[in-house]
Amino acid sequence: MRFEGRRALLTGATGGLGRAIAAALAARGVELVLSSRQREGLERLALELPGERHSVAVSDLAEPGAAERLAAEAGDVDLLIANAGLPGSGRLEDFSVEEIGRAVRVNLEAPMTLARLLIPAMAAQKEGHLVFVSSLAGKAASPRASIYNATKFGLRGFALALREDLVVDETGVGASVVMPGFIRDAGMFAESGAKPPPGLGTATPGQVAAGVIRAIEDNRAEVAIAPARQRALVQFAHVFPSVAGRVQRGPGTKIAENLARGQVDKR
Repeated sequence: MRFEGRRALLTGATGGLGRAIAAALAARGVELVLSSRQREGLERLALELPGERHSVAVSDLAEPGAAERLAAEAGDVDLLIANAGLPGSGRLEDFSVEEIGRAVRVNLEAPMTLARLLIPAMAAQKEGHLVFVSSLAGKAASPRASIYNATKFGLRGFALALREDLVVDETGVGASVVMPGFIRDAGMFAESGAKPPPGLGTATPGQVAAGVIRAIEDNRAEVAIAPARQRALVQFAHVFPSVAGRVQRGPGTKIAENLARGQVDKR
């Protein structure tokens, strides 16, 4: 799918990954509808990007009905990059019922709702693409992340199943899931101050953005963004969850607890 002249809705635009994705799309001639909760950050980002027709749409996707309002404000778009997310790290019992609802709404319900509302216009022109930014946590479970894992497993499953529906129905619309692993300079570890597990490597926001571009260009079902060793261990954990769980206990649990402590204020 060509990029120039296309119009895209990008959620979570002011975060580290969002900014990198926005820059990669704008550099290819895409007109962006940039969305997050931060009006000032959105307006600044819109001015920094190449191109002159970018717009902003302030939206807190944790609020009931926010996804519907955002879809209406964005109007017809050729691309959706559902990138917004809440961490959801920590013990289940440490979350209030309201906090569980917020994590599920932002990480899973909002992308589903946006897809439902934006697909008809794409299908009418027989062209378009949906990118759902999940995580390698959508393939392998980890301690102290039951809510986060649940939303990311769910988003991956939704994206892949929706892709099949779009193909079977001959809509001309593609769907991809992009799965970052441990990211440096942005994302959960950078924001929480926790250290990622040693020896597994990290990727950059720019590599995630390149993965989004690749997913759209090649209509890829799934794109993982992580060093080979990390991807191999995730695949092992996906196939052998009990063994992987035993390996992670101890040091892995401590890292997860540090991560959760640094994200309490983001629930």
